[in-house]
Order: sequence, then C-alpha cells, then structure tokens
Amino acid sequence: MNSGNATIAEKKKFKFLFVSIDALIGDLAWHVKKEGHEVRYHISNKEQRDVCDGFVEKCDSWIANKDWADVIVFDDFGFGKEADELRKAGKPVVGGSGYSDKLEMDREFGQKELESVGISIIPRWNFTSFDEASDFIMKNPDRYVLKPSGLAQNEKELLFVGQEDDGRDIVEMLHRYKKMWSRQIKEFQLQKYISGVEVAVGAFFNGREFVDPVNVNFEHKRMFPGELGPSTGEMGTSMLFSANSPLFDATLAKMKDKLAASGYVGYIDINCIVNSRGIYPLEFTSRFGYPHISIMMEGVLSEWGAFLYGIAKGEKPEFRTKRAFEVGVVVAVPPFPFHDPKAFRTYSENASIIFKKPVFEGIHLGDVKLDDADWKLAGNSGYALVVTGSGTTMEEARNMAYNRVKNIIIPNLFYRTDIGKRWAEDRDRLTTWGYL
Repeated sequence: MNSGNATIAEKKKFKFLFVSIDALIGDLAWHVKKEGHEVRYHISNKEQRDVCDGFVEKCDSWIANKDWADVIVFDDFGFGKEADELRKAGKPVVGGSGYSDKLEMDREFGQKELESVGISIIPRWNFTSFDEASDFIMKNPDRYVLKPSGLAQNEKELLFVGQEDDGRDIVEMLHRYKKMWSRQIKEFQLQKYISGVEVAVGAFFNGREFVDPVNVNFEHKRMFPGELGPSTGEMGTSMLFSANSPLFDATLAKMKDKLAASGYVGYIDINCIVNSRGIYPLEFTSRFGYPHISIMMEGVLSEWGAFLYGIAKGEKPEFRTKRAFEVGVVVAVPPFPFHDPKAFRTYSENASIIFKKPVFEGIHLGDVKLDDADWKLAGNSGYALVVTGSGTTMEEARNMAYNRVKNIIIPNLFYRTDIGKRWAEDRDRLTTWGYL
C-alpha cells in the first residue's frame, strides 16, 4: 500500500544528485530526468567524465551540490562513510553504509554475518599468501573457486572457477596471480565448489524494512554463450519480480535487523548456489547492480523518482511491477571486459551508435554521450548499451530484447545470444526443490 507521504511525493518533482566513481548510474539518472525531476550527475573518474554528456546535467563536485539536492544517490560501494554522515545530518540518501560496504568488500565478514543469522554457508578459507594457499590445496585436493577480496574483486576476470577435482588448476592460477597481480590482490578466498543452480535474490530497503516485491534473477557472467570465456561481471540477466519467494525468506530476509541497525537505504542482492540439499549464499551486492538496475526498469511501473525519494525518507512507497519476465542484454565493443585505453581509442572511441529505426524503447545507457543529437561511445570501457525486453514468458522477453538489439549498429559490437535461454532447466530444478 502507498503511504500518504508517498502519494504526495508522486505529485512533486525533486532535485536528485547522482554520484559515481566510475560512470555506472547514468541510465537511472537519465530516466529520473525524463520523469521531470531535476538531475545533476558527478563522475570522479576523469577517464569516464564524458559519459552521459548531453543526456543529463553534470557537475564537477558532488560536495558543492549536496545542499542543492533533495536526494543524493550513490551508485557503488565505498561511499558508506559519506552516506552515514549525510543521513545523520538529515539528508535523504540512497546508497550504502559503512556496514554494507564491509559486507561486500570483506568476503569473510559477509560470510560470518550470514552465519550469525543462521544461514548455511559454503566452506571457505582466507589467505594473504599465494604460496600458503597453494600448499593448502596440495594437502587438501578438491575443486575450489578462487575469489579476490577487497577492491581487487572489482576485476571480475580474476575470479576463477576451478575445473579440476584435485585443484591443480587453481594452484596454477595462484602462481600466475603471484607473478602478475600480487600488488592488487592483498587478500583472497578459496571456496569449496558446490554444484547447482546459480540464482540471486534482491530487494530495496528503506532503512527499516524491505519493500516488496523481491527480484529473482539469473546472471550470465561469462563473455560467450554457454558460459565460456572470461568473466565480465555480467553480459546480461533474466529476472522476474515475486511477492513471495522462499529464496528471499531463507536468505536476505534474515538480514533485516542488521541492515536496519546500519541505516542502509537502497537495493541489496545476494547471489546463491541452490541444489537439492539447500541454499548456499555466495556474496552480497550491497548497492545497485549493473546492468541489473537497467533491466529492472523494463519491469517497473512505478515512477522511479518518487520511489527513490520515498525510500530515502524511510517511507514504504508503492513499487508496482509488471506480471512478466524481463531479459537484458549487454551490447559491448572492444576492449570490454578488459581495461585497455589504447585499444578503446583504436577501435571504439567516439564511434556512432546508429538506430535503423528511431525506436528507443528498451534502450538503456551504458558508456554513451549525446553529441549534436548523435549517440556516441564515451568513457573508455566499451560497455555501450543495455537492451531489455519483457513478456508473459521468458521466450517472449528474449524475443523482444533481441529484436531490439537488431535495430542497433555499432562498429565491432558484440553480445551474448543466449541470455535467458537456460530458464526452463533452471525453473524445473528450482521448482522441484521447492525454491521457486
């Protein structure tokens, strides 16, 4: 139900200040602007500062604009201290807290917090020495997953899922990381490999409680169809909204009191491996996900500006969603998913994005700018667009998304062609086990 305050909020227009380190939240900022709200957007990373030029108003300093804003929206972890201080001063904020930053950045802390509320976790071991980790595997041969901790976990290609039952491939990767990545990777975790369906569940939190419905989603992290190639963070996602979710009840719902104690406001998601024996949480995403937030937009009927204002004020605004499935496809260009500014300048810089027909439904901004009415690539990542579709079946949602992709021309573009394709198999297994 809508609160009286939220009803009033829907009739008002607000001033939103969106804050990025890397340019992540521009698509949501643009969407809120199109709803009629005032928007200013700050990007700290100089290499990303032209992202969203022409789409939204930019500012050089978010601190200089904080008093102007009715709501400040932080798009990533790492802003928890600032968000806590602003909330104490009475400023409405959507974004992390010191606690939620630690949930995501410190894998061991996140796992212990899950254990403390009675959630089963996968056996794991933390290391600061590559040699000690190698010795551990040789003494305890098994299949493992290698996960960097701290800031290094943002380098998604460094997460390595072992294939060998004795762990020798992990030992080889540890030797390589010691040689090439020892300065960046100060701490890492070995996690026992568990087979099953990888599925995530998330919801918005207003500082006191979760706001229904929850979102059940299936990420496609590898670069190529069939889960081949390097890990990109995400090449696309299929999802659905649900008023009732056994997955949510067994995991994220149990974190309510801890999140409330920290004052967290925003979206939070927990990724899990599920099989016939149980649910095993992997990690938190205590922030907006990308491209997750853009794909959510395909299924949300409520006004985003009013909703963000409502949760920032501690209210429980109405969050209306379609009774549908959503599919989102990342359209990228070189050097994505790798950081290679020279390759970006050679193959992609300022490349035009051409639409065969002037149809923009389901088109969401990645690293894009508007230059004399022309859409062009910006930044230096090669993360160009997110293209979405929805439908009463997953196949309908897939067809809509991929038909929209076909309307786009960018030199050297690439994307996965199988987003949402494994839904039938995942659905059958999750339903059989009682989780969907």
